[in-house]
Amino acid sequence: MKKRFAYLISFFVALVLIFLVQKPFFMLYNSAASSDVSWTDYFKVMYHGLSLDAATAGYLVALPFLAVLVSVWFKRFPLRAVLVGYYALISLLMAIIFVVDMGLYPFWKFKLDASIFLYMDSPKNALASVSVGFVLLRVLVMILLAGLTAWGLYKLTPSHLPATTKKLSGTAGLLVLGGLLFIVIRGGVTESTSNIGQVYFCNNEFLNHSAVNPAFSLLSSVSKTQNYEEQFNFFSEEERAHLFDGLYPVKGKNAVELLNTKRPNILIILMEGFGATMVESLGGVPGASLNIDRLSKEGIYFTNCYANSFRTDRGTVCTFSGYQSFPNLSVMKIPAKSRTLPSIAGKLVKEGYTTDFLYGGDINFTNMKSYLLSSGYQHLTADVDFPMEQRKNPWGVNDDITFDYLYNQLKNRTEGPWHTAFLTLSSHEPFEVPYHRLEEKIPNAFAFTDDCLGRFVDKMKQLPQWKDLLIICLPDHGFHYPATGHGHAPWVHHIPMLWLGGAVKQPMVIDKLMNQTDLAATLLGQLEIEHSEFNFSRNVLGEEYTYPFAYYTFNNGFVFCDSTGVTLFDNNSGQVLLDEPQPDENRLKRGKAILQSSYDDLGSR
Repeated sequence: MKKRFAYLISFFVALVLIFLVQKPFFMLYNSAASSDVSWTDYFKVMYHGLSLDAATAGYLVALPFLAVLVSVWFKRFPLRAVLVGYYALISLLMAIIFVVDMGLYPFWKFKLDASIFLYMDSPKNALASVSVGFVLLRVLVMILLAGLTAWGLYKLTPSHLPATTKKLSGTAGLLVLGGLLFIVIRGGVTESTSNIGQVYFCNNEFLNHSAVNPAFSLLSSVSKTQNYEEQFNFFSEEERAHLFDGLYPVKGKNAVELLNTKRPNILIILMEGFGATMVESLGGVPGASLNIDRLSKEGIYFTNCYANSFRTDRGTVCTFSGYQSFPNLSVMKIPAKSRTLPSIAGKLVKEGYTTDFLYGGDINFTNMKSYLLSSGYQHLTADVDFPMEQRKNPWGVNDDITFDYLYNQLKNRTEGPWHTAFLTLSSHEPFEVPYHRLEEKIPNAFAFTDDCLGRFVDKMKQLPQWKDLLIICLPDHGFHYPATGHGHAPWVHHIPMLWLGGAVKQPMVIDKLMNQTDLAATLLGQLEIEHSEFNFSRNVLGEEYTYPFAYYTFNNGFVFCDSTGVTLFDNNSGQVLLDEPQPDENRLKRGKAILQSSYDDLGSR
């Protein structure tokens, strides 16, 4: 029996050690050596992450434990032969999860979770931000790590387990060990079970993330992707309704009229990642937005707008459906839900508009095609509609080509009304563009998109179509640049919104605190089109907009901002990570009420 106990304990310890060793490599890969991380932080990360490492190891020990338990009743049990396939499988999975988590973190700024599965149906696009060499090197590392791990576990395992005369006592002893293993998996004997938040130990987001076991993060997020109405139930239904009431008021009359026509032709340009960090007039990188800054003096400039989410698929739904963002799911990837959403295009079609959508990339990525068609876009143009020689960007067709295509399409339109939406793509990793004005690669890519926009608008001004045209420019999400501080602090989600065109009465600056989702109600309100079905969109120029605030989500967390300050809440740890200038319970409660209400709404669809 000693041999059996020794094997199980050594197997468990080996797995925990593998997870522990992964942490410093994760930190070093993600530039911990060049940042404000001391050598003691490495030990703190390993120590605080130990509980989740042990829980994950406990899950992996479950099958070998059952094999050993059964072996008690056999004369000679071939343990190695029974488990060799299992070793190969878990070694490969551990290697893949570790390498993918380590490689994606610089781009996503959060630990590997179920979001990865949202992009697996379009691997070409998922890999578009990186080179072939980048991928091949990491695949090689996965194979090497998987081989070493499987070999080590194989050598650690006895080839055979001998017969024992103490079958009953041996079984009882193993069951006791199994009970201890269950406690480790559960995370102790307290009411709280194992969860990601238990390893958070400081205010440094990177160190907390480094302590999280990526396999545990992935598995725990997968288990929380259903039963939407049961998630984030912070309050009773009565208290939730009380807190939520009035945050998204019933739509009323406009307090300000921005347009000189109620049926303009409408072009919405959704600008990839073009947050305020790249807009000089909003405190961003100097020189990256020369044309946006110039054009902001000619149109209606919304200076205090915040993106609702952090990725294109989510921001697209927030923009065109005025629908709320979610911290752990993408509505675009759930057709049964996304097709129930209201949309700007759908409302305009009912008013006699023709609609179309232009994107230089793969329009099937993240189920975008399904969402766009169900939301009312009658014609879609994507990368496959351009010659192969024009698809020079890893994501598809660069913005200079698509802006020219858009111009040629619009200049030939003589009948309206029409609505076109255009999603840019050049200001995205790997930031390779045919433009070389700024020295830094990332700002230069944004400056390229800005240059394309400026040239497009200047050409449109020369056309007769300009008279009845409304151009709305806003980003799908913000951009974390420079990569300092919390990755989802308000300055990262701050975005510009600019309305241009001959349909605009006069230049104006609007500094009301608002969200990207508010475009739908604000635009439709200006057009005097009824829009009460947009539950999470507010007409910020309406008489009823008396309590300005902004709300957005990030990976399993949310932020609520109003005139009193900002509150950032992390659902993993159940803690407020940012509360400035002073803690405010009202901000926290309202943010929780919106989060709970949004999941209730999604569940009811």
